[in-house]
Amino acid sequence: MRRHYFACYLLCLSAAVAAQQPTHVPDSAAPFRQPNLPIEDRVRDLIARMTAEEKARQLDMYAGVPDLVDNALDKTHAAANAKFQTNKADRLFGTLGVGSIHDLYPSAELSNEIQRWTIEHSRFGIPAIFIEEGLHGYNDGTVFPAPINLAATWNPDLARRTGAAIASEMRAAGVDMVLAPVLDVAREPRWGRVEEDFGEDPYLTGQLGLAYVEGAQGESLSSDHSVIAEPKHFVGHGSPESGLNTSPVHIGERELRTIMLKSFEPAIREGHAMGVMAAYHEIDGVPVASDPDLLSTILRGEWGFQGFVLSDLGAIRRLWEDHHTAANAKDAIVQAINAGVDMQFYDFSHEEFQNAIVSGMQDHTLSPSALDRAVSSVLRAKFALGLFDRPYVDTSMTARVKRDKEHLAVSLESARESMTLLKNDGRLLPLPKTLKRIALIGPNAAVARYGDYEDEKNGLRICIADGLRTLLQGASIAVDDGSDIKKAVDLARAAEVVILALGEYPGISGEGSDRQSLDLPGNQEQLLEAIVAIGKPTALVLENGRPLTIPWAAAHVPVILEAWYPGEFGGQAVAETLFGDNNPGGKLTITFPKSVGQLPAFYNFDPSKSTKYVDGDRKPQFPFGFGLSFTTFRYDNLSVQAPPDGRDGDVVVTVTVTNTGNVEGDEIAQLYLHHDVGTVETPDRALMGFSRVHLKPGESRRVEFHLKQSDLAVWSTHHQWIVEPGNYTVFAGGSSEATLATKFTISR
Repeated sequence: MRRHYFACYLLCLSAAVAAQQPTHVPDSAAPFRQPNLPIEDRVRDLIARMTAEEKARQLDMYAGVPDLVDNALDKTHAAANAKFQTNKADRLFGTLGVGSIHDLYPSAELSNEIQRWTIEHSRFGIPAIFIEEGLHGYNDGTVFPAPINLAATWNPDLARRTGAAIASEMRAAGVDMVLAPVLDVAREPRWGRVEEDFGEDPYLTGQLGLAYVEGAQGESLSSDHSVIAEPKHFVGHGSPESGLNTSPVHIGERELRTIMLKSFEPAIREGHAMGVMAAYHEIDGVPVASDPDLLSTILRGEWGFQGFVLSDLGAIRRLWEDHHTAANAKDAIVQAINAGVDMQFYDFSHEEFQNAIVSGMQDHTLSPSALDRAVSSVLRAKFALGLFDRPYVDTSMTARVKRDKEHLAVSLESARESMTLLKNDGRLLPLPKTLKRIALIGPNAAVARYGDYEDEKNGLRICIADGLRTLLQGASIAVDDGSDIKKAVDLARAAEVVILALGEYPGISGEGSDRQSLDLPGNQEQLLEAIVAIGKPTALVLENGRPLTIPWAAAHVPVILEAWYPGEFGGQAVAETLFGDNNPGGKLTITFPKSVGQLPAFYNFDPSKSTKYVDGDRKPQFPFGFGLSFTTFRYDNLSVQAPPDGRDGDVVVTVTVTNTGNVEGDEIAQLYLHHDVGTVETPDRALMGFSRVHLKPGESRRVEFHLKQSDLAVWSTHHQWIVEPGNYTVFAGGSSEATLATKFTISR
């Protein structure tokens, strides 16, 4: 009897212990292993089997360099001959798996080796997501123009092809997710990251962001050329106090809804982006990284976001150390996950982060449903990428897609289409190719400027000097960096024409490079004025990452060409534009103020804004949407057809655009809207449509825009979207200062 009792006791004890241990199910029998099952079924099955420790691990990011390899080029890039250190992985990962790996930039062979080890050493064989930067080019692959250039093309198809090209080069190396695009509305030009954005307008940013996401994610994330796109920095990050990165953002609910969120919405709702990065800053005292209204109610509830939210690097820690809205590290971690963050980005040590999650579950400060939502979001992304079914990449892919000729062609096309001519007095451009003596002067003359998140050692590095020498092989081109103004002036005197290559450079533009002044940096203003004083025909070429205040140049220099940071073919595109092989068709996507005293200076201001200072007016140097061509265009026959009273349907606007000049060229037709009278104040005008059209001399084209009635909605005093009846005015033309207008009425 005692023996029977003891046997029963052992059996019960064994069952109790087993109930506390992970349930082992043969991989082949587990539903989460069945590729024919819906992803949601696979996620539910897998998450039900996981311990709290295994769940916490899926929400953590690990550094590839230096944690996993023996040799690196720098702090973030593995060397070509880097070897995976399994002993390091064993100490770091054990059998709990890993959420993601960043800062590695691996070869296909290296990513496959790490992925294989990760799968074989975790209980359920959960693969890792490899995440890297690739804003306008991945690693040492194709170097595309900076996003501010891509925006200047006003060409969603180019944005789509750029996203697709970057994605294919990344996936070929085993990278699954790109930390792009940047969809902040750039309303603060002192902020150093303007160059990463698409400009100051939410509609244009939204359309270009949507196209980039569609290109990067492709028809299926499980393909061998698609990656997860991660719009950032959600949300409002482009308008920081004083232009200082990560600083507070002072906006109300209506501006948040109608401006800042509108730039992200298409990428999520229509593009189904599977990643989002939560920003560092706070809005009206509430840090984004702990704001459930933004991360849960709007992002997931209203927009149906299905991917995972990654904190920006250190954003969770800032809840504790900077915002002081969390009492300690654990409190910050729990707040972030409860609010809607799904993965940390190097915020805390792995032990501290994961222990906080487990502890939060034990003391009930962390909601079990919030934890499961976070883990499900990460797992859903991994299943969508096909990593459970096809975790390894074809090692021959890189040779086929890296710096593919089609990718290089997209980079060149983007550089050409982004060239934005701001001034061309006396039709000085295009310059004649018969010139024999040219002086190219300035700090950007002999350096290919790429902008942040690219290495200027990558790519072909075609600078302006290279572009001119290739195009004008019979000319003498004297090149000088302009550091010695007297020497530069002497070179200019001996030339027939002077090209000034001025602007910004690394360290004064880019992340963490916020400025108090928007003037030309260093001695460039003095250099500019000294050269112009000689009286030689002068063309100013700007390469910069933000609008600059150039009132003297605007008044005294006959030619100003804004080239931004045009990628590895930038010098070629600049030279072709100066000498007429490329007719510039780019348009500004951000306002150029006359001085920092005008800031903030964006085109879609509210009508109640005053018009004058005691020492000037509010008129910008160059308005949003502005850009000249070597030809001219006329707009006429503007018409609008609104749906009959009370009916649904689009508002259809048409306008005729005619090339009235002697050369063919591109024009970007722009449509703006104003609500004449409403229950809340709305912008003086807001961009609602655009179309880049190519026209031959004398050619006309009827351009048609479709406005959904939902596009007319305002965020009402009742905190909801309402399409208000009444009169609306539309403007059509080649910039935000278009004057051709007509009206329509919405009845309810």
